[in-house]
Amino acid sequence: MVCTGNICRSAMAEIVLRDRLTAAGLPMLEPDGVVVTSAGVSDEERGNPIDSRARRALVEAGYGTGADDASRATDIAITSHVAHRITDAEIAEADLLLAMTDSHWNVLQRRAAGLEAEPSRIRMYRELDPAAARQAEAVAVGQASRSVLNVPDPWYGTMADFVDTLEVVERVSDGLVDELSTLLG
Repeated sequence: MVCTGNICRSAMAEIVLRDRLTAAGLPMLEPDGVVVTSAGVSDEERGNPIDSRARRALVEAGYGTGADDASRATDIAITSHVAHRITDAEIAEADLLLAMTDSHWNVLQRRAAGLEAEPSRIRMYRELDPAAARQAEAVAVGQASRSVLNVPDPWYGTMADFVDTLEVVERVSDGLVDELSTLLG
């Protein structure tokens, strides 16, 4: 998952997807498991933890608050997150790159072209959001700009914006788990 600075949207998406995969019993170790990471297209937040409001939204939604092993793993993922800019190796090696906005998609496409990496692996995150199915279809047939699939940046907003972003992330994560369950079945 890729956003701007890797402290809000993509970090939340990584944590929620890992949590959902663990709950579904899907393997998350190589060589046969799913490897979930997040990054930013910018280096401006490099080394920073997840945004405190993103952390609060996750914790208030119950991520990392239980006593079981999965909750402890989620709590560790939240507290140990360190923002970084996506590397050429990540772009070249990932099976799927999910961009939070059309500007992130454009950056990833340009960098992938320079690496001669397959561009079809780069998709908009909300293409997988059931609540955005109509918009995704319009984009696919050229009737709408990719920007209709942007995940708004909650960083400039209120706590409610972080909760709204988390709701998008949860819907997409549920869909991804279903797809991965089928593939790994």
